[in-house]
Amino acid sequence: MRKHWTLRRLAVLLGFTLLAAACGDDDAADDADEPDAADDADEPEDAVDVTQAGSLLDTVQARGTLLCGVSGSGTGFSVPDPDGRMIGFDADMCRALAAAVLGDSEAVEHVALTASERFTSLLAGDVDVLHRNTTWTQSRDTDVGGDFGPTTFYDGQQLMGRVADGFTADSTVSDVDGAVVCTNAGTTTEKNIAEAAALEGPGFGGIVLQTFEDFNQVTDAFIAGTCDLITTDGSGLVGRRAVNDMLDDWAIFPATPISKEPLGPMYRQNDSKWADVVDWTVYALIIADEAGVTSANIDDFLDPDEFPQLARLFGSSDGELQTSMGLAPDAFYQAVKQVGNYDEIYSSNLNPLGLVREGSANARWTEGGLIYAPPAR
Repeated sequence: MRKHWTLRRLAVLLGFTLLAAACGDDDAADDADEPDAADDADEPEDAVDVTQAGSLLDTVQARGTLLCGVSGSGTGFSVPDPDGRMIGFDADMCRALAAAVLGDSEAVEHVALTASERFTSLLAGDVDVLHRNTTWTQSRDTDVGGDFGPTTFYDGQQLMGRVADGFTADSTVSDVDGAVVCTNAGTTTEKNIAEAAALEGPGFGGIVLQTFEDFNQVTDAFIAGTCDLITTDGSGLVGRRAVNDMLDDWAIFPATPISKEPLGPMYRQNDSKWADVVDWTVYALIIADEAGVTSANIDDFLDPDEFPQLARLFGSSDGELQTSMGLAPDAFYQAVKQVGNYDEIYSSNLNPLGLVREGSANARWTEGGLIYAPPAR
């Protein structure tokens, strides 16, 4: 296995050398060692004026359409179906927000964004919110110019290799010594894998990291044999292995992820009203799940005497909390009725890939997980 790694490594290095010669002093050649432009708010091209008059909520309601940034290539999270309709966990989170804000879950435009362009697009106002498997980190929460809502999916970075190359679910980071590792640009995965490798000590021989604009290209390169390994969030690897029907041929490791990747909505800073709407739409889906309220039975939970919290949340009593937020009294009723509660969204999109909630951090807090919402009162 190590011999063909060496040949592939030399081919990749030769390609890098030719690219550098062709580009002269182009700073892009240093991207593997420097923070990606999407993550580095000190770069001039990332300086975006994010001031705005009033709340984005007013703008979205006047426009009549929610612009929701998604990946567009994340199996189980956001991919177009054969008819071009965006489907997946993140895509449905966008629909739930559209139902709450506009009363129509289909009043949403899913805008596919690469990892390297998502923050610039958000700050420039090209999208109203990101539901795009974006990790909540300190720099993104401070320097980039955005804020994060509730974590909707707890993930962690792993690697995937071919069983034929000797990789198994029990493999470790030390087993990737000398490999060509591929991932998509503009993500935290580059630094994560470098730090994990460094922890293996001076005996670790290093890796060659090759990046691509989106994960479709990463997967294609892995299938073509350009990459020994690919790395991203574990959920992404599970999805790719499932959609390519390679359960017995591709191994995901290590068993314990090498990073924490809390994923959730991201929006521009300094707009508390819009932040409240995004946050409480997610919380409403979680509260409905906790209470056993689904899209099919929600009308059975509207009696304010029997279900006071749910009646407030769904607007069947006074709905004052929703109207004070700038929403219709039944905003969250519409989100659950039209799209489903948190578990319905999760299970319909992720269970088919083998990403079940049971035993994971994405289980309900009452079942040992981290999915939790504050009370609606």
